[in-house]
Amino acid sequence: MIPGGGQPNMQQLLQQAQKMQQDLQRAQEELAQTEVDGQAGGGLVQATVTGAGELRALKIDPKAVDPEDTETLADLVIAAVQAANENAQNLQQQKLGPLAQGLGGGSGIPGLPF
Repeated sequence: MIPGGGQPNMQQLLQQAQKMQQDLQRAQEELAQTEVDGQAGGGLVQATVTGAGELRALKIDPKAVDPEDTETLADLVIAAVQAANENAQNLQQQKLGPLAQGLGGGSGIPGLPF
């Protein structure tokens, strides 16, 4: 209930909701363009992903390549990609968290990871 017994201004509420939706869309677009890195093996393998989690680049130092031990290289690649994705998730929470809270706490909003 609104103090003073007044009714909420539906037009104003709709405008606020539209602005939040636009802000959220803008933040999602920014995330898709922002790149974050992750590494493994002391930097022998580096992965770059977008803030949305899309793998963009993978760098492997020649020192990490041992034809007799491809399993270790595969583990380093996986670890680097996982580290980059964790950094992307942190970036998502920083960018989208406040917007999602403005839309009701963030839970149950389709397309959001939290």
